[in-house]
Amino acid sequence: MSDRGEWALAIAREAGEFTLRYFDDPGLQIDRKKDGTPVTLADRGAEELLRRRIAERFPDDAVLGEEFPDREGTSGYRWILDPIDGTKSFIHGVPLYTTLVGIEREGSPVAGVIAIPALGKGVYAEKGEGARQWRSDGTVLPARVSETARLEDALFLTSEVKTFAETGRAEIYRRLDAQCRLARTWGDAYGYYLVATGRADLMVDPELSPWDAGPLSTILTEAGGIFADWTGRETIYGGDGFACNRLLFGRVAGLLGGLER
Repeated sequence: MSDRGEWALAIAREAGEFTLRYFDDPGLQIDRKKDGTPVTLADRGAEELLRRRIAERFPDDAVLGEEFPDREGTSGYRWILDPIDGTKSFIHGVPLYTTLVGIEREGSPVAGVIAIPALGKGVYAEKGEGARQWRSDGTVLPARVSETARLEDALFLTSEVKTFAETGRAEIYRRLDAQCRLARTWGDAYGYYLVATGRADLMVDPELSPWDAGPLSTILTEAGGIFADWTGRETIYGGDGFACNRLLFGRVAGLLGGLER
């Protein structure tokens, strides 16, 4: 791995460990941001840690994070951070939240990490180097998407069913639910982790911010799959997103109103 790739993996795991200090704490204070979403001391503290670590090693790199203002840079690299992706799960003691670190170079994704602190596992990738998953016992294995070729055999995941209705896309959810073998809400970035490691076949989000998707393009691509917005563009800036293997991509993109491939 490159210096930045190794650092991304190290600091994602460190920030994830930081969040465990507050995980499943019934006395944890929960604040509300302007958009009504919850935020905690763990969210803010973990992002502050990530930003400090990046500044220590790569002070000329830009940073985009969920909890604090953007930091400009001059190196051509930008880090994209979500200290706790799945804060709603986190505050309810659900261990499926993640810590996300993505890296872009001149606007193109080059590295990404999904750390799952409460489960002691995760996945990381760097452009051209493949994707790897790790476990708390020190095991490191290749990460590959599934080879499921039919939606009728697929496990479909999403973060929250009501978001489809809130974005005027309730019919899309009904169509996916009807056509796939099984649907579950093992969502947020944990769902993308399951797709990248071949445990699930399709993850769909009707609403997605760049920090929610920062590492996803690199990880899914290096695992043999695709991450795209609902028009079929391989971007983290479309405002929505989905991930699957390449055998399912054309049909899913068609269902979502995107481009057949």
